Amino acid sequence: MTNIQWLRWSGANGTLLAILFSPHLVGAERPDVQTIIKKSVAANQQNFILAPQYDHKERDHTSDGDKTYQITMIEGTPYQRLIAVNGKPLSAADSEQEKKKEEKVAEERRAESAQQRQERIAKYEKDRKRDHEMMDQLTRAFDFKMIGQRRVRGFTVYVLQATPRPGYQPPNMAAQVLPGMEGELWIDQKTYQWVRVTARVIHPVSIEGFLAEVEPGTQFELENMPVERGGWQPSHFSMKSEAKVLHLVHRASWEDDTYFDYHRHVPAARSGASSSTK
Repeated sequence: MTNIQWLRWSGANGTLLAILFSPHLVGAERPDVQTIIKKSVAANQQNFILAPQYDHKERDHTSDGDKTYQITMIEGTPYQRLIAVNGKPLSAADSEQEKKKEEKVAEERRAESAQQRQERIAKYEKDRKRDHEMMDQLTRAFDFKMIGQRRVRGFTVYVLQATPRPGYQPPNMAAQVLPGMEGELWIDQKTYQWVRVTARVIHPVSIEGFLAEVEPGTQFELENMPVERGGWQPSHFSMKSEAKVLHLVHRASWEDDTYFDYHRHVPAARSGASSSTK
């Protein structure tokens, strides 16, 4: 499964639906920005807790084309089953082959020892925690200023401008790019969920541990949407990177992924038979 990770420079994207209007807050007291951020952090934490409870579909688009996967939680970690290539469903034969691969993985996971299962789930949780911590750093690395409110995709949002916070010290290598970025955070006024997050590099940033420099032109965009029972999960994430390796060789990459059809995972019956898929 493609995790939403910061410095792998791969992620998801989609088309932002129409912004109906963008009035500034006029004639009323502006909400306290720190309170908005605090409530949004709490909402994000709840989404993080709920994420493993959902199966969904994921379409990964790169310069080589795109592939669509059914993401299903099997015995505590996700499994991705290929279901389409370049927008076309697999043939009946290929689809059956992919289902058999999934069934085999399910059987293998059920046959694991307690230690093997623990190690597999621990690795998954470690990756999830790393990604979550990276997103959490957004609220620590920037100062936020209310610049207005807008209507987007049916939500009325606070629009906060994010600028680098003086004195911010990145806690890890992944966060080292943040002092060189600026962006916007769009927060739903009713739920305090992040509807949209954008960030872009405004000046070159060297990454310790790598002879590389992240350059202007690097940017990302994340959009979230409501799913079952009040939770929110990603609907798309895009990443475009511009970097110099060894400070000489220029490298550019991009990926555009969408996430959809979220539904609560229902574990397959543990009867010794092959696992069923949704």
